[in-house]
Amino acid sequence: MTQPHSANKARIVYFSHGGGPLPILGDAGHTAMVEFMTRLPSKLKKPDAILVISAHWEESAATLLGAQTPPMFYDYYGFPDEAYTITYPAPGSPEYARRIAELLGGHQIPARIDPQRGYDHGLFIPLKLMYPQADIPCLQLSLLRGLNPAAHIALGKALRGLVNENLLVIGSGFSFHNLRAFSWQGTDSPDPANDAFQNWLIEVCTTPISQAERERRLIEWEKAPSARYCHPRAEHLLPLHVCLGMADGPAELVFDDRILGKRSVAFLW
Repeated sequence: MTQPHSANKARIVYFSHGGGPLPILGDAGHTAMVEFMTRLPSKLKKPDAILVISAHWEESAATLLGAQTPPMFYDYYGFPDEAYTITYPAPGSPEYARRIAELLGGHQIPARIDPQRGYDHGLFIPLKLMYPQADIPCLQLSLLRGLNPAAHIALGKALRGLVNENLLVIGSGFSFHNLRAFSWQGTDSPDPANDAFQNWLIEVCTTPISQAERERRLIEWEKAPSARYCHPRAEHLLPLHVCLGMADGPAELVFDDRILGKRSVAFLW
């Protein structure tokens, strides 16, 4: 069992954030995920700030959310009215946004700050479960348009300058994200193709292979078993690439259960 760190050292986690607002609305298919996220802070020292790489934001240049008090951005459709009244009033962190933009620029990664954009559900759904007090400054970092795996590992490597700070970095995605294959009724049925890809992810992220080999395999993730069945589009996987690039080592498997009837995993560094 991982114990909370006493020294200032960034913790990094990649997890599956569920289907839109359903985890907050009491959906039975998210029970295991909700339990995991409510327990996760007990494994962590309370951070001074939280940086979320959300699957729900893509820009041509790495973009940071820079608002002092970010609004809510309900980036989902067709849910009950209550899904559009969810609030997460955590303060933003323009100072961290500026620092991270400078850090990325120092690694020849173009970066900018968006002072208007709000928190999307890749941030406010998991953090409402993890830190419901909403008292920790938060900011988001976009994915890069084009969804190049190597570019996202490079993005993570550029963030290594933050590893000695009391920061929580969250790759908020979904290790299985085939919308047509989810069981929206919450029923579980065997899915060997899903299992094969999740097992591959676990092997790549947790076994003691070299970091170079780990990165090579993730860059070539489409060669993994059932890769494009599990990810017809890569945006929910690539937050993992950022996390792994920043972490520079093997992860601990901290979640391996079903969400919306499909096996999904989470990793902690």
